[in-house]
Amino acid sequence: MHIVMTGLDHSLASVALREKFSFTKAAVADAVAEFAQKPGVLGAVLLSTCNRTELYLSLEQPWCVSPDKLLCAAAGHPYDGFAFVTREGEEAVQHLMEVASGLRSRILGEDQILSQVKAAAEISHQAGACDNVLATLFRTAVTCGKQVKTNAHLTGVATSAAHMAVKAAQSRLGDLTGKRALVIGNGEMGRLSAGLLRDAGCTVSVTLRSYHHGETVVPPGCSVTPYDNRYQAMEGTDLVVSATTSPHHTIYREDFLTISHPPRLLIDLAIPRDIEPATGSLPGVTVLNVDDLGENLGADAQVLAQAEATIAEYAERFRQWRIYRESMPALEEVKAALRQRIAAYLDADMDAGQAAEVTIDKVVDLLAGGMTDGFTAQALQVCTAKIRSHTR
Repeated sequence: MHIVMTGLDHSLASVALREKFSFTKAAVADAVAEFAQKPGVLGAVLLSTCNRTELYLSLEQPWCVSPDKLLCAAAGHPYDGFAFVTREGEEAVQHLMEVASGLRSRILGEDQILSQVKAAAEISHQAGACDNVLATLFRTAVTCGKQVKTNAHLTGVATSAAHMAVKAAQSRLGDLTGKRALVIGNGEMGRLSAGLLRDAGCTVSVTLRSYHHGETVVPPGCSVTPYDNRYQAMEGTDLVVSATTSPHHTIYREDFLTISHPPRLLIDLAIPRDIEPATGSLPGVTVLNVDDLGENLGADAQVLAQAEATIAEYAERFRQWRIYRESMPALEEVKAALRQRIAAYLDADMDAGQAAEVTIDKVVDLLAGGMTDGFTAQALQVCTAKIRSHTR
């Protein structure tokens, strides 16, 4: 079994390039289900966020498939020099631990990435594409990320793109008290943005689609605007934040021109982008995307070292799990061989205690004789401690 990953992220690719490889949840499920059917592929997980798209595969043999070509095919783009980075084995494991812990995020230690990593594994599981190796890897990475967040305070002030959006708005518009804001999108990022803008003093309205199903949660103190009326709702506002998962633009340049008193600042938190880029060329209008919001590098060297130590610990846990898993067939062979050999030493007249003594002596002697390379006093002490600590 071999682990490999490939992908691109904010450190390598522009928004324009990343949005070409952005997948909706439904598209992720379809893609991993297709990947898992490829010869030699045991499992597949696809992580697609605003900042990164990464494909993780477990393979029967190293490089029996080309992960970057699979990713291009799923995204519907030719394989021609995209900014992919491919990692394998322990390097791929280490990378996922760092991603889940927020060390690879544009905003160091961001809050959303942990739930996104967990969701990617869940989507793969539901699609029947997540084998035991990737399931354990992603579960370990999520646990690692939680531990890093508990032990290491990575972030400064901003912990999400929504926080950075509010900071950007304050930088360009000044005090937001009394300002009017429209938030397009009622997902996790949209609700967070609306709540933060409200806390900053804005009068906030949030769009809802007419065909929305299930429970609708709107942050307290925010009003609601039908999505179809979003351009009318922008009239006279100071700020618009768009944060949807729509594959289509939520704001088009030509439609924006119909607004008599348009907002001066538009902030696009989506990948693929919600706001048609050409809108930013209009006089007096500023359009910011996630890459324009900058980066928050709020952790000092000591905190980073603490996070890295935790990551190394969980990466080692996964390595040990893999070693044990891959050793199981050999362990069964050892058991079968021992049963055969021990049977020759046992006498039918022995009582249970005598039989146990003979069995223990011969098992230890046979194993010690077959493990000369790792046979040390220290290793035996570890083994003894493990045996004495074992409880039924």
